[in-house]
Amino acid sequence: MRLALYWAPDPADPLHARGSAWLGRDAETGAALAQPALPDLDIAALTADARGYGLHATLKPPFRLRGRWEEALDAARALAARLAPFDLPPLAVQDLDGFLALRETAPCPGLRALADACVEALDPWRAPPEEAELARRRRAGLSPRQEALLARWGYPYVFEEWRFHVTLTRRLSPAETSVALPAVTAFLGDAPARPRRVEAIGLFTQAAPGAPFLIAQRLPLSTSPS
Repeated sequence: MRLALYWAPDPADPLHARGSAWLGRDAETGAALAQPALPDLDIAALTADARGYGLHATLKPPFRLRGRWEEALDAARALAARLAPFDLPPLAVQDLDGFLALRETAPCPGLRALADACVEALDPWRAPPEEAELARRRRAGLSPRQEALLARWGYPYVFEEWRFHVTLTRRLSPAETSVALPAVTAFLGDAPARPRRVEAIGLFTQAAPGAPFLIAQRLPLSTSPS
């Protein structure tokens, strides 16, 4: 089993329905969803990787479980209980190094604090990555700092290297981007920019290698100051 801590829109948030339909799968229910058609592009292929993970922004990257599931779940619940909800800035579709993703349109210190806390809190239950995974990460060409983060935390893009993003496609060519960017922007409509609060952490699980990630639990953040 692999676990991850993600931010995911609330099921009642229009972004959940629209974003899940764009990807072709609802991570809440596991149901396959009809995707919009794109002129001259195979949307199923463009979204295949993102569809497997579900609509989300990574907080604690996926990791193999070390120890008991119940203990990891208790740690995640305790983490959520000591963190306060906060407002999320409006989101917008952006080109992020060739990938299309939803990103925040204004600084949000609460997001980084949340991600940093998630990385640290569940690390005792993270099994070390296998050599094949480390080699795959290094093929991307890591900076010395990213290499150090990979060695310590099992992932190179945490803490100051982390960027909030809700992935919507694989890496695209400029020609693909010219079609997909306006298409996904129009399909999502005003849903990304609507006001919303971060009120829960999504605990996602993957039952076996290659299986889709599902939302196992939504862990509510504390409603009172710690």
